[in-house]
Amino acid sequence: MHFLKSVFGFYLNSSIHVALAVCGFVGVTALEFDISISNELLGFIFFGTITGYNFVKYAEVARLKHRSLNLSLRTIQIFSFFSFIVLCYFAFKLSFSTLLITGGFAALTFFYAIPILQTKSLRTLTGIKIVIVAIVWAGVTLIIPMVNENEILNRIVWMSLVQRILFVFVLTLPFEIRDLQYDELALGTLPQKAGIKKTKVIGVVLLMATIIIEFLKPELNWDYAISLMLISGVLTLFLFISEKNQSKYFASFWTESIPIVWYGLLLLFQLI
Repeated sequence: MHFLKSVFGFYLNSSIHVALAVCGFVGVTALEFDISISNELLGFIFFGTITGYNFVKYAEVARLKHRSLNLSLRTIQIFSFFSFIVLCYFAFKLSFSTLLITGGFAALTFFYAIPILQTKSLRTLTGIKIVIVAIVWAGVTLIIPMVNENEILNRIVWMSLVQRILFVFVLTLPFEIRDLQYDELALGTLPQKAGIKKTKVIGVVLLMATIIIEFLKPELNWDYAISLMLISGVLTLFLFISEKNQSKYFASFWTESIPIVWYGLLLLFQLI
């Protein structure tokens, strides 16, 4: 049992679960726009997510305590380096335009973690943390697959991008609520500024806006629209039961699994 718990802990702490969630969003994009996703792009995004997230989470720890890192963090460091090597392998198989756009999101991720304004990184600027996460997730899971498949970025794509940003923004709120007791006041997160109750209301309003946008599109994909409404209902439930003192895996596993569930749900609709 202890071994299985250690493996599961590594699975979460090494960002493998996050990477699967991101790939879940990529799958949603593929089914929404009926495009194919190459194994090279999927591998690139998967290992890129692991590399980027572990860089954000552990770069500062490694810099300050590089001589006293425990075995678990050392293992994650080695795994992250391996992921970076595999990332580079897949990068050579992608088009220049895909890599160029990816570079923009990678730079945003880099400056999210590394100080650029005196001692501040983008992560520490008031209220911007969750916005950056939403933009990067949305861009990587929607714009990059479309560009890689040489699809036209038309009005529907940009409307879907807004939807994805709003959805990821709300998806991040349970994490913001969880971290309320740990985050510095200077971060100015939404729960810090508005309180937990108002944060939940704002989240529901944003999800409603996401659904409304779907019905404003020139062409309506009913499978996608129904799956969006159902998964928004699931996220609403998760948001409302989110508390400052939540269970260990509520946000890091269950909430993070929502994009994977969405992909499975939409895939089921496509098969029926």
